Amino acid sequence: MISQTTIDNVFETARVEEVIGDFVVLKKSGSNFKGLSPFSDERTPSFMVSPAKQLWKDFSSGKGGSVISFLMEHEHFSYPEAIKYLANKYGIEIEETERSDEEKEQASQKENLFIVSDYAKDYFNSTLLNIEEGKAIGLTYFKERGFTLETIQKFSLGYSLDQWGAFTDAAIKKGYQLEFLEKTGLTIIKGEKQFDRFKGRVIFPILSMSGRTLGFGGRILTNDKKAAKYLNSPESDIYHKSDVLYGIYQAKQAIAKEDNCYLVEGYTDVIQFNQTGITNVVSSSGTALTPNQIRLISRLTNNITVLYDGDEAGLRASIRGIDLILEQGMNVKICTFPEGEDPDSFAKKNTLASLKLYLDDNATDFINFKAALLVSQTKKDPIKRAETIHEILVSISKIPDDIKKEVYIQECSRIMNIDESILYNTLAQILKKDKKDFQKQQQKKSTPFDVVSSGKQPVKSIDPQFELEKKIIELLLVYGVVEEEFEEMSIEVNEKGEIIHSSEKVKSKVFEKIYLDLQEDETEFANEDFKELYNYIIDDFNKNQDFKIDRLISKLPQQKAELITHILFDSERHELHDWEGRKIYVKDKHQSISQMVSETVFNLRRHLISLKINEMANKIKTLEDDTLKLQTLKETLEYTTLKKLLSDKLNRVL
Repeated sequence: MISQTTIDNVFETARVEEVIGDFVVLKKSGSNFKGLSPFSDERTPSFMVSPAKQLWKDFSSGKGGSVISFLMEHEHFSYPEAIKYLANKYGIEIEETERSDEEKEQASQKENLFIVSDYAKDYFNSTLLNIEEGKAIGLTYFKERGFTLETIQKFSLGYSLDQWGAFTDAAIKKGYQLEFLEKTGLTIIKGEKQFDRFKGRVIFPILSMSGRTLGFGGRILTNDKKAAKYLNSPESDIYHKSDVLYGIYQAKQAIAKEDNCYLVEGYTDVIQFNQTGITNVVSSSGTALTPNQIRLISRLTNNITVLYDGDEAGLRASIRGIDLILEQGMNVKICTFPEGEDPDSFAKKNTLASLKLYLDDNATDFINFKAALLVSQTKKDPIKRAETIHEILVSISKIPDDIKKEVYIQECSRIMNIDESILYNTLAQILKKDKKDFQKQQQKKSTPFDVVSSGKQPVKSIDPQFELEKKIIELLLVYGVVEEEFEEMSIEVNEKGEIIHSSEKVKSKVFEKIYLDLQEDETEFANEDFKELYNYIIDDFNKNQDFKIDRLISKLPQQKAELITHILFDSERHELHDWEGRKIYVKDKHQSISQMVSETVFNLRRHLISLKINEMANKIKTLEDDTLKLQTLKETLEYTTLKKLLSDKLNRVL
């Protein structure tokens, strides 16, 4: 178990904007930061990070919370794993007691898969560097590729002994369960036999953006024609090949800094580029590029430069990937290498300066690349020329941004020497066809008895008490320790039986004012979540002289921490914008804290009184005893008078 002291140190030290900035490109937006959601596919940023509150909120998915909840949500960390990750990032020593056998047993299956994968990564790396067979075969191979020891360690490269069960036997001996060795794909079980999947191969660990080991790629070094040259881990609970990019962990900071990502095909392409000095490079690991992989890059940059071999197969691959990248709203450039060269071999032969110069000079936007490639293949054939133009327009049709579409139409008109109006008409036909095809697909998915919406959405009813209780929590969180001058209203009954009120100015902290007012009326929150949260907050105010949201969150259950996030960010989202520009002038909310607090409490009182009046009115209908009826009616009138006083105070009409 991790000590509370360590947890407190982590929350005190960790900066939410720094941690999330490792995974999402954040741009300054007022006092906050904004970026694209890492949890949904969006083109307009709705992901907010507040340095002041040390909280984040994703408006597209509704998720939010502290820096811990982000890591748990994004990286699928357990709570202890998130704490350890942050402690390691900020150099905080972890005070931890030994876990019991029962606690170890309770560890999640996914966590066990990660633990096994991490062990395998270290085992293969150690075998490469320390075992004679590993040094003679694996290390020799990597050195022949030109990789230094520093590079080998940076990518945790390894070697699996050419023995049927060397790794499996070692893992079991260390206490790792065969069940998880099989689920990660590291061990293959057939009947009573078990053997290593990556036997006799050099190993390329595949890491997540946070550095967790997801799976492995293995290259065979023999000329066995029956065996695949490259072998990847099978799909598992932690490894989905369509969702990962090789080298993303090493490249993420450089991609964000350079605002560009180089996309290559193979493992060694990534490694060789890194060794040469270009680190903003990732690979699709030899698989066809997927939308999820592109979206992974889009969290860091909106610009992709695709690097492909100069052979015909590489060029065809580049064309297939272009449309997919464009469809995701990304900017794409393409750079090919001379015949017979690939990114690995070219980087190995060139210095950093000459490699950068080549990439800058030869990277071209997709339309020029596609036009040059296809035109060279069509030569003087007018039919093929027409097909080429159509291919280019299909790519343009994938672009979601209309301005970019227009710019590329103009460029296509210039390059292909064809009238723009013809291109626009053809593009319109392509878009119309795509729309029809989409509608047909949707119709096929729907059942004959599907209810078709009229387009009118039901009006969502508002619960006044819910909103008022939520507002009280917000006021406590934002202004709790602020001292303000409040107008205290006291209600009395004079000699004539009339209800009168008087008032006086009293200085008090916001949390004291709210607490005493609610205590005086014996008011309890109707919403259980707000009730619990209110008690947590008041308890923190009473125990500490200062108030820190991140300290409070560190001690709250995850659900309550997320609720705080939603309340705070929702309040910001609905702030007034640019009213001055519309000749409407309002007080800054910080200038009328006492008014907001008083009005919220008054409104809650008024609402509860209204509920009481309705309750008593319904009660009168059921009473048969005239005396009880009269007594209840008198009470109802008193409550109505009280409600009127509160309404007058609020300048409201009953």
